[in-house]
Amino acid sequence: MSGFLALWDKTGGSLNFALEKTTAIMCHRGPDHFGSLISGPVRMGCRYLKTIDLSSQAKQPFFNEKKTLALVFDGRIYNYRQLRAELLQKGHFFRSESDAEVILHLYEEEGPDCVVRLRGMFAFCLYDQEKQLLVGARDRFGMKPLYYTENSGFFALASEAKVFTKLPGFSLNINEKAIPHYLTFQYVPEPETMFAGVYKIPPAHIFLWQQGRLSLKRYWQSVFAPQKRPFAEFVEKTRQVLRESVKLHTQASVPWGAFLSGGIDSTVIVSLLREQGPVKTFSVGYEEKNYSELSEAAATARFLETDHEEYLIHPEEFWRNLPELVWHFDDPVADPAGIALYYVARLAKKKISVTLSGEGADEIFGGYGIYKEPMALRPTTWLPRPLVRAAHKFWPGFLPGKNFLRRAATPLEKRYFGNAFIFSEAEKRQLLKQKDFLPPTNVTAPLYREAAAYDEVTKMQYLDLHTWLPGDILVKADKMSMANALELRSPFLDHYVFAFAATIPTCYKIRNGLTKYVLRQAFADVVPPEAVKRPKRGFPVPTRLWLRGPLARKAADLLNDVTPAAYFNRSYVRTLLKDHLDGRADYSRKIWTLIIFNLWLQQFLQP
Repeated sequence: MSGFLALWDKTGGSLNFALEKTTAIMCHRGPDHFGSLISGPVRMGCRYLKTIDLSSQAKQPFFNEKKTLALVFDGRIYNYRQLRAELLQKGHFFRSESDAEVILHLYEEEGPDCVVRLRGMFAFCLYDQEKQLLVGARDRFGMKPLYYTENSGFFALASEAKVFTKLPGFSLNINEKAIPHYLTFQYVPEPETMFAGVYKIPPAHIFLWQQGRLSLKRYWQSVFAPQKRPFAEFVEKTRQVLRESVKLHTQASVPWGAFLSGGIDSTVIVSLLREQGPVKTFSVGYEEKNYSELSEAAATARFLETDHEEYLIHPEEFWRNLPELVWHFDDPVADPAGIALYYVARLAKKKISVTLSGEGADEIFGGYGIYKEPMALRPTTWLPRPLVRAAHKFWPGFLPGKNFLRRAATPLEKRYFGNAFIFSEAEKRQLLKQKDFLPPTNVTAPLYREAAAYDEVTKMQYLDLHTWLPGDILVKADKMSMANALELRSPFLDHYVFAFAATIPTCYKIRNGLTKYVLRQAFADVVPPEAVKRPKRGFPVPTRLWLRGPLARKAADLLNDVTPAAYFNRSYVRTLLKDHLDGRADYSRKIWTLIIFNLWLQQFLQP
């Protein structure tokens, strides 16, 4: 794991900055070592966290034998031993046992397309001196971040966007066109960021920077291809692929463990880890019992006989640390569960350096509760659409069923924008001073076109795989673990696991009122019986209660004093606050989205 900066100087050498000082802003990503390279127009700096090879030889940048290639890398390659053995047979020399070094020699053999051989999470940049180019890639799902920016003085890539703010000549401005999308999704959809002129290399893409031009090429595409096979075969294969993935993900020279909630995803991971030996597990929760999974996690820990620790988060502490955590996120991400993830990572770091977690299980195995909606709406598909629309229009609002009819009358492409949908278009027109903005369909419509041949549940999975997963789930996993110098690994997001899961028919993913049905049945005999049927909760945070109680005054002071009149209608914000505080509506998610945006402005754009 690491945080790196790679820069191409366009000025002929007049760009004046110190690599060690500039990259210090992300030393939390790699507190163990700093390495650098200055060669011609290229400058590379890397902060490195040791978890595989602990020797002094495993420092970055890595070089080939002729010193014509240099590599900086963030992530983990799980099939590196197999690749290393193959490269040794071909005569390559390795100076370390690091997994990153295999990329360097694989590139010598196969060029940029070598990335298709890599199994893992990664973002890297390689300088090819002979061809005078920068080349690299980001992993298939976007587990590791990779930002880039360009101006007249330089082209630069980095693991964190905030690094660019330390470069001479970088103009720090807000990307105003990203604000409406943030208000819809609770994050900024890729490749945009909230920093003007800063973008993300998309997941599953190779980049090349040569002769002053950036080019991108997709090297992998997620494809769902359901197969007609006996249910028992899917159950058995699920056990096989996840067992292999977890085993690969435990390669480390430092202590490892796992996060544990009350849900099936982390429980499956921990049960597979227990097959290898003792396991340390970690959970966080709250005094508000309806939002806390501590009791369920503790019961699972007892059942699986883990060495378990837990931490109780209080609202005042939560609020006190919020500005720093917004800074760590780079972009505003209004998912309160991300803050909870910080605390469980902080707890784990006291005992381990590598943790396994359950990110990706819902997108791959079909785990979100909203995925049951197409089946719930199925009875209305037999009715003429005009009749359904008319029924919704004239249905009395005081009778139950109004929302059901609204959703039944609305095509999937116009009602489902992912797991978060914060402000509607009508609400954004009341909130924003900016009136000319793109609708969320600008983000989702291309993905729906790619998924046109799939059933509705699979379309929803496909959308989440390309928006919610990289934009929210994996951002908080990376940023909150790296804020604690903790390496987080996600066995569900092995692309071999996905290749199998993509063959599971929808009728086996959602069945008997349960999501992730195949996954649950595959491990029903080794996990607590109650975990098999427990619905997904996903690190819930009691923000609804806190914003009416201990955090109400703090939230109001922040939004009233800091909300920039240039962006938001203050009277509308005050109405949201008052209606929520008075209990007339639950606007906690909307208020939280505005809180995070305002804190982001404070951290990056206000003096």
